Amino acid sequence: MARTKPRSDKVLTIRLPEKDLLKLEAYCRADGKTKTEVIRQFIHSLAVTEPISESL
Repeated sequence: MARTKPRSDKVLTIRLPEKDLLKLEAYCRADGKTKTEVIRQFIHSLAVTEPISESL
């Protein structure tokens, strides 16, 4: 099966208190989404007041 989206080239690793991870996992189960999808959705919702540079 061919990939339909461009491959992501950055990896983000974070540390969370177990309580926060459990909350994220419960949200994902309830919404039927992966943790990656939920975090991407949150990032896309952020209001940014300065230009975004692709070189970051």
